[in-house]
Amino acid sequence: MNKTFSRAALGILPLSAALLLAGCNYAEDQDANPTALKVGYYEIREAPLTLSTDLPGRTSAFRVAEVRPQVAGILERRLFTEGSEVKQGQQLYQIDPRTYVAQQARAEANLRSARNLAERYERLLKARAVSQQQHDDAVAAWQQAEADKRVADINVQYTKVLSPITGRIGRSAVTEGALVTDGQNNAMATVNQLDPIYVDVTQPITRILALKRALKSGDLKASGTDQAEVSLTLDDGSAYPLSGTLKFSEVSVDQGTGSVTLRAVFPNPERALLPGMFVHAQVKEGVRENAILVPQQAIVRDSRGVATAWVITADNRVEQRDLETVRTVGNAWLVDSGVRAGERVITEGLQFVQADSVVQGQPASNVHVNTALTAN
Repeated sequence: MNKTFSRAALGILPLSAALLLAGCNYAEDQDANPTALKVGYYEIREAPLTLSTDLPGRTSAFRVAEVRPQVAGILERRLFTEGSEVKQGQQLYQIDPRTYVAQQARAEANLRSARNLAERYERLLKARAVSQQQHDDAVAAWQQAEADKRVADINVQYTKVLSPITGRIGRSAVTEGALVTDGQNNAMATVNQLDPIYVDVTQPITRILALKRALKSGDLKASGTDQAEVSLTLDDGSAYPLSGTLKFSEVSVDQGTGSVTLRAVFPNPERALLPGMFVHAQVKEGVRENAILVPQQAIVRDSRGVATAWVITADNRVEQRDLETVRTVGNAWLVDSGVRAGERVITEGLQFVQADSVVQGQPASNVHVNTALTAN
């Protein structure tokens, strides 16, 4: 009987020792950090950041020329295809020239007669056969006839209606057989120069004043000595492949909206941009040398509306910080104060965190700061 008991006891001893060892290890783990919460954090970094602003706007033609007749007459021919590219000086219409050709011939005959008379009086004046007054009148008539001839030549030339600029011509407002008059209100056609093309955007005067203050104080540095670079997003969300430059700022503020109009110029060789299109322009404002970005999921706003974030301290405890946010940049907030480079802000497990909690942090898997998105 004693032998049987001894064998049973020997069988139980290894199992008891294993359980005792496991219990000791568990107790040690619990003693090391008994209340630690697992959270994910993002480590704050400082880096240069080019700030840009997204502004809505519309495209407009670089130059617009309304084609109007400069002489009256019946339209004989239209010499262009609607919607096509035309060159400066290219003939667009032909007005019946017969009346003006006849006037040109009459002016030429009057000029020949006046010139002959003036030359004859020049010889007679030397022989004192005519008075000085008669000679002067003949010379004046000659000069007037020359002017009449030039006007007649111009009118004949105006029967050929030419394109004043190079560009794309729209639809024709007149057809063959129509009567057109000099100085009429309605244009025969309109030519738009589309390469380059303007993009007109509006920006609140408050944003412009804040930008000037930031540049003056040194918080921002100009992105270059040249004119500001502008990129473009089309109405369907696609990016325009070519960049433009900011060329013009309106000298007055719109009293109704408190905004200022900015004008950018974009190359448009493929004519992808047409006048009147709605677009979004991203205007580069400047460079912040030591920018601090905090992911949006790390920031919450309290009942006061103040932006706050939970920060992991050196001893793995949690404290809440008030942040001074400037603007959104992509999927992050640009922060002026509240956190420093090297500190860790919690982005995962926020719902379980309380002040002075002890946490076990690891780099967050749900954070990817993307500054390529537009700043607002």
